[in-house]
Amino acid sequence: MDFKLSEEQQMLQDTAARLVRDAYPFEQREKFSESELGFSAEFWSQLSELGLTTVPFAEEFGGFGGSGVETMLVMTELGRGMTLEPYLQSVIFAGGLIDQLGSEAQKAELLPQVAAGSLQLAVALDEPQSHYKLNDVQTRAEAVDGGYRLSGRKAVVIGGHSAGGIIVSARTSGGSRDETGISLYLVDPSAEGVSRRVYPTIDGRKGCELFLDNVQVGADALLGEAGNALPALRYQQGRAIAAQCADALGSMQEVCTLTLDYLKTRRQFGVPIGKFQVLQHRMVDMQTELEQATSMAILAATVADAEDSDDRSRTLAAAKYICTRAARKIAEEAIQLHGGIGMTWEYNLAHHAKRLVMIAHQFGDDDHHLQAYARLMQVA
Repeated sequence: MDFKLSEEQQMLQDTAARLVRDAYPFEQREKFSESELGFSAEFWSQLSELGLTTVPFAEEFGGFGGSGVETMLVMTELGRGMTLEPYLQSVIFAGGLIDQLGSEAQKAELLPQVAAGSLQLAVALDEPQSHYKLNDVQTRAEAVDGGYRLSGRKAVVIGGHSAGGIIVSARTSGGSRDETGISLYLVDPSAEGVSRRVYPTIDGRKGCELFLDNVQVGADALLGEAGNALPALRYQQGRAIAAQCADALGSMQEVCTLTLDYLKTRRQFGVPIGKFQVLQHRMVDMQTELEQATSMAILAATVADAEDSDDRSRTLAAAKYICTRAARKIAEEAIQLHGGIGMTWEYNLAHHAKRLVMIAHQFGDDDHHLQAYARLMQVA
């Protein structure tokens, strides 16, 4: 695949790379992770000041008007630095849902704030029993005078602990796994009846369990048509998957670089261990996996904003599967080649491995997407 960046795209990538390199050294990342906020408010401000939070939004909302390719360039650099900020959750996923489903008034009010970084959003879709199925929703929304009443529980809401608003899926009709009857609501985390249990994830970020106990929201909290949100959820999760593949790609590139440097400097029997042929073969295997993941991440980026279709869904399922498989292989091989130091807390390789494990289980693991790909091939 001949994939050449335009001058504008190259400048965007260079800006993101320079920011991450200067503002996010590994030692600082650990301090950000251990803080109460769980990430750097200053770095988030820098992202917005440089216009990186505007990338996927249209110019009419203060955006850059970028496509999935521009998003990929930013996410790859953020992945290289293992950044902790909820860029994917707020800018790409939540922003995409508002852009697709929101009324003109909602988009005019919310999207400029998200693009400017002044409003952070989170997306609460998963439930304890749902296991990657967006249609498995037990949280209920009941129509009442002037709005809706929400009750239920959401699991693993990344960035939900600090978000100014949380987009929640709730069922307005039908059974718990029906394809129809699912609606989306923008919920204020400070509203009466909302509670959160905050915890760290294995890759150093923070997530929360979200509890809704008869939470009252206004009629203007509904995004799109009541009971018909599932198609938009699946489409926007596809965009998030493409961005996540780029996130994983940046981390895998850094892992391969760290491993190659180690093989060149670690000495045994008087020579660098990279001289041993068996280790060279394993390094080649890592690079092969990286090249395959790179191709699939690029392909996913090119279809991320395409019209919804079975072909788009097949491509994204294949990309997630290949990138997840590559992430596991590269992380395991890197730790093996490093030996004991690869598992030490003070060395960033172990944290990259944890990040890749976490990515592999978000938005569906490799088994989930392999099954999805097989189903879509049957109807092709």
